[in-house]
Amino acid sequence: MDPSELRKAIKRFRILIIGRANAGKTTILQRVCKTRENPEIYNSAGEKVQFMIPVVTRMMRGMHDIENEMIFRNNPGFVFHDSRGFEAGGQSEFDKAKAFIASRSKERSFSDRIHVIWYCIPMDEDSRSFTEAEVKFFSQCDTGSIPVIVLFTKFDALYDGGFAELRSKGVSRKDAKALAPQHAKEAFANGPQLKLLYDHKGNQRPPKCHICLPDMDKDGADCGPLIERTAEILNDDTLKQLFVSTQRTTLELCMRYAVKR
Repeated sequence: MDPSELRKAIKRFRILIIGRANAGKTTILQRVCKTRENPEIYNSAGEKVQFMIPVVTRMMRGMHDIENEMIFRNNPGFVFHDSRGFEAGGQSEFDKAKAFIASRSKERSFSDRIHVIWYCIPMDEDSRSFTEAEVKFFSQCDTGSIPVIVLFTKFDALYDGGFAELRSKGVSRKDAKALAPQHAKEAFANGPQLKLLYDHKGNQRPPKCHICLPDMDKDGADCGPLIERTAEILNDDTLKQLFVSTQRTTLELCMRYAVKR
């Protein structure tokens, strides 16, 4: 199906992003849509919602409705729903997200379904370990056919530890600085977070995959790997085509999937 015809049929690609306050959610969405602007918010009736405080501040405070749609004017082909993370609202917030996912996975209209879930876990100094919220989500929340990707945000926070470990082994400062990112990534791959995510006995519903996202707050930040992984895990060819044609991060991805077709 031609991308323009596909967009008429399904209209927009819909993403639920989950994560605690300060997980870097807004920054990631801005990178994906290639903008510095805040999103416009619409309620379930399609009415624009006005706020007296900035959107980012509001999102951080958790004063929002998961049913609301966030749309960036720079790329209106994406629709985002935000869940603030379950530690903020306890069982009530978890139940709301669980009900929302269950409802949106069964929508008759393909356009109204959630097509993918991005679950953000920040790796900065104060929150490197999984919280009860993550354990609860991956053990109790049935996402049905909706694929889930875990985004380890603020991954560059682990670079200082990698640098210190390399220096303790006698590596020069210059080389340790250059090697720290890869060293941190390798150490993380064998660390407790991924074992808990994929191997925990109570984890009935592990994610499809995960991705480490460093330096998303910096100019020139590359969210290409997130776009690539999201396209890869979409099993439905129609959805994959819609996602690839909607994203504007990498032209190479569009060309690659056009050739495959």
